Amino acid sequence: MRKLLELSPNFSKKTRKSSSIKFIIIHYTGMQSEIASIQRLKNKKAKVSCHYLINRKGKIIQMVPENKTAWHAGISRWKTYRNLNINSIGIELVNKGHRFGYEKFNDLQINKLVALCKNIRKKYNIKKNNILGHSDIAPLRKIDPGEKFPWKKLSEYNLGSWYKNFRNDLKQTKTVKIRNLFFKNLFKIGYRYYSVKVPKKSDRFIIRAFQRRYTPKNVTGKLNQKILLISDFLAKSQ
Repeated sequence: MRKLLELSPNFSKKTRKSSSIKFIIIHYTGMQSEIASIQRLKNKKAKVSCHYLINRKGKIIQMVPENKTAWHAGISRWKTYRNLNINSIGIELVNKGHRFGYEKFNDLQINKLVALCKNIRKKYNIKKNNILGHSDIAPLRKIDPGEKFPWKKLSEYNLGSWYKNFRNDLKQTKTVKIRNLFFKNLFKIGYRYYSVKVPKKSDRFIIRAFQRRYTPKNVTGKLNQKILLISDFLAKSQ
C-alpha cells in the first residue's frame, strides 16, 4: 500500500511493543482544509498528531511510525484501558467537521480507510470490536468521526461492531429501567464516563455518542426502546 510521508514531531520517542497495539481509533480533522490539518498535526505547539491521515482523494499520508505513540486520543477510556494513545493506531480523515461544514465521507476516502484498517488489524491481531471512533473513547468531549461516518459499511469488512436485524424480544419498559439496562449494556460493550446506578446530566453525551454510531439519523441524547435493543445485542456479542 503506497503511503506518502508528512512526518510529525508530535509523538513519544520510546518505541512501543507491537503487542501493546490493541485498537484503531478513527477521527476527522475538523479543520477548514487538508493543508491546515497537516500544518496543525506537524506543529510542535499543538502537541497533537496521528499515525495516518487520509485525504479527500483517498491518499494515505503517514505522519508517525506505527511503533511510536502518536498523540491523538487524549484523555480517554475503553473497558480497562485509559488514555489509549499507547495502545492504538490513530487515523485522521480529512473532513471539515461539525464546526466548519460537516461533509459526507466519500468512497475514495472510505475505501482506502478499509484497506488500511484491514492491513493494520491483520498485522497486530486487533479484535474487530476494537476499531472505534474518537467519540466512543472520549464521549464527553469529542463527537468525531460523527453521524455521517459509515460504521455499517466498515462492519461488512469485519471492521468495527454493528448489529443485525433483530426481533423485539424485550418488553416495553419504563424509562428508569431502560436507563439502567442501557448503561449496563454499554459498560459490557466498553463505554465509560458514567455511573450505571446514578443518573447524571452528562449521560446525554454518552447516549449521543452511541446514537451517532448506531442510529445516526436520530441523535437526540434521549433513551428509547430501539437503542436499548441495539445495546443489548452488542453487549451479548462481546
